Amino acid sequence: MILVAYDGSDDAREAIAHVGRLMPGATTTVVSVWEPFVDALRHSTFGMGTLMAGTVVETEIDEAKLAESRESADEGVELAVEAGLVARPRSESRVGSIAETLLVTAAAVDADLVVAGTRGRGGFASFVLGSVSNALVQHADRAILIVPSPALAERRATGTDRG
Repeated sequence: MILVAYDGSDDAREAIAHVGRLMPGATTTVVSVWEPFVDALRHSTFGMGTLMAGTVVETEIDEAKLAESRESADEGVELAVEAGLVARPRSESRVGSIAETLLVTAAAVDADLVVAGTRGRGGFASFVLGSVSNALVQHADRAILIVPSPALAERRATGTDRG
């Protein structure tokens, strides 16, 4: 069983394609992680998010985020099937970091391997929350495969990527 992290990014798409090339026919779970509203607000407002806990707004936002996560996981499954994998979707509410959530999910599905792209959607969130791929490697209790996007791999091969 292979767990593939999927967030819709180019790197996540490449991770799925790479697994398909390396292990055609493998059984995979494509997981999309979503963050509950209060947790997201807590990150952005230094704890003020707890004031919104239990409100109708929180419930509606969480339902929308869950639906978006399920759609993302379904999209990842479509890509996995196109890549020759046997895949099923999974949506997980973030508990702790995204990497922690992926590792807990990997244990729950008894994954032999966790696959993720080098970088996700990036931006300020990556700066604040840290690198998911780095955290996976540092805290894993099972095999991890980190797949760079073709563009990133090319930049690294030519020495034009300094990051």
